[in-house]
Amino acid sequence: MPIKNRFAETHAEITGWRRHLHQYPELLFDVHETAKFVEQKLRDFGITDITTGIGRTGVVAVVEGKTNTSGRTCGLRADMDALPIHEATGLEYASKLPGKMHACGHDGHTAMLLGAAQYLAETRNFDGRCVLIFQPAEEGGGGGNEMVKDGLMDRWDIQEVYSIHNMPDYPVGEFAIRPGALLAATDQFDIVIEGQGGHAAAPHEAIDANLAAAHVLVALQSIASRNVDPIKQVVVSVCTLRSDTDSYNVLPQQVILRGTVRTLADDIRVLTAERLRALVTHTAAAYQCTAEITYHGGYPVTVNHDENTVFAADAAESITPGVWRDTPPIMAGEDFSYMLNARPGAYIMIGNGYGPTVHHPKYDFNDDAIPAGCSWFAEIVETRLPAA
Repeated sequence: MPIKNRFAETHAEITGWRRHLHQYPELLFDVHETAKFVEQKLRDFGITDITTGIGRTGVVAVVEGKTNTSGRTCGLRADMDALPIHEATGLEYASKLPGKMHACGHDGHTAMLLGAAQYLAETRNFDGRCVLIFQPAEEGGGGGNEMVKDGLMDRWDIQEVYSIHNMPDYPVGEFAIRPGALLAATDQFDIVIEGQGGHAAAPHEAIDANLAAAHVLVALQSIASRNVDPIKQVVVSVCTLRSDTDSYNVLPQQVILRGTVRTLADDIRVLTAERLRALVTHTAAAYQCTAEITYHGGYPVTVNHDENTVFAADAAESITPGVWRDTPPIMAGEDFSYMLNARPGAYIMIGNGYGPTVHHPKYDFNDDAIPAGCSWFAEIVETRLPAA
């Protein structure tokens, strides 16, 4: 089955929703207006079983099939939040809220799920229940975890769950997926190195925290090169290096390093955290400094379930022959991982075409991907819950 005709007919309408959402981005859990927009559209489609405030500001809606002899329930999820980035696209529908931007395509994900919801509410050509999940705070807030903790899976008896994300620099409307680990765990660290400040002209009378910090930064790269199996992936990135002075002639008392650790396996995740603590502590001590380390466990690895991955890929292949079934893993993170830890399911990527990547001030979701994305959501339900 190619792209469903209904989505060719409603493409312009769904694009309008997407561009409206793009103009009014909201951050983390503060997605009140977006949630209201979603709720109103769902009601316009004739969907009445709608619950708001799940995971603080999430929206959950139920579409019943024509029959429910299967007793099965399938969940479809989209994220709603934006990023604290000042938009630089110059588009006529650019963000109207300075410092906030849909720079990751969540406006597109929400619009595609709304488009699928409209179709499913019209046709109801399936046997069972479809639960539509509109999630807040994917960008660092763990909204997926909050919805799971709020009873999402048990309250709506969701047996399996699926989601989608746009993929820049990949042909528009084509799909990529893999079984197992697709996206990385996303831990973070804060390191405070304490020395003894002093005059730059008399370093022997001080304890140079900058020198210790520089050696710590270099030492951390030995985790990937010397502690982890070369065929396994790990990223340790120091992203902030800041002292407590901006002077040309003062050695600082304190230096702060912040960064992220990305891993695709739990054993490597544990090993990396252990090695980071040891390297930082002992390297700082070697230069007569002390180090305080705060390690923040972030999103877990996003792991696709084998059987659901095959099914998700088959659904995509019914829409387009352009489906990569063993795409390389990506070291970015995603809090859909919490939902996949709670229930079997799969996460798929849809091509966004070529241009600026996500989290870039000139990024924009490609509206040409909408019909394929909507078709995939609908195909998941109609194939997983075939009409009786």
